[in-house]
Amino acid sequence: MEIRQLFDAETSTYSYLLWDAKTREAALIDSVDTQIERDLQLIKELGLDLKYTLETHIHADHITASGKIRQKLGSKAVVHRNSKSNCADILLADGDSIWLGEHVIRVVETPGHTDTCISYSIDGAVFTGDALLIRGCGRTDFQAGDAGKLYDSIHDKLFSLPDSTVVYPGHDYRGFRASTIGEEKSHNPRLGNNRPKKEFVDLMNSLQLDPPKKIAEAVPGNLECGLKQG
Repeated sequence: MEIRQLFDAETSTYSYLLWDAKTREAALIDSVDTQIERDLQLIKELGLDLKYTLETHIHADHITASGKIRQKLGSKAVVHRNSKSNCADILLADGDSIWLGEHVIRVVETPGHTDTCISYSIDGAVFTGDALLIRGCGRTDFQAGDAGKLYDSIHDKLFSLPDSTVVYPGHDYRGFRASTIGEEKSHNPRLGNNRPKKEFVDLMNSLQLDPPKKIAEAVPGNLECGLKQG
């Protein structure tokens, strides 16, 4: 499986273009609407057949390009079954699989940041969205977030993966691009070293964070695959 990491500087969002080198079938994880021309050009240059746009959750900080990309390329928009999306082609649940050429993408439900969060595991890598970040995790104070559920998702689901599993997050604000499950189990200050659940929940519930700047437009826009905004 080939992986190309892409970055949106305005929102510090990582998108990921995955493809099977033999069949050229591809998927794009967590697209950003302001980067659609960049992504379409790259897909064309690499000679890829984009099958899916995959969302790790209903985002509050940017608007997806999935609907516009579907109009251009005929790809299928994929989200969690709890999303209440009005536009998705495929609704996923824990344990579901998507084939990309000769590779299988496995769906891991990881709620807590929101109640629509899923991670994608494939070929020794996991794309964790806003659940597990590098030396951190997503906030839990909006969109039905729950610190206890996030702790369980990370410890029971993600930290049960092999230590060598490469972690590709949905965001980074300090210049990191990837980590491993082993690193995060040892060095993540919020969740590593078997930090007790109560300590984590108390910490997350004590955070006083401003709402994401684009939440009022991003959440309803993403429920429509980015096709209806404002």
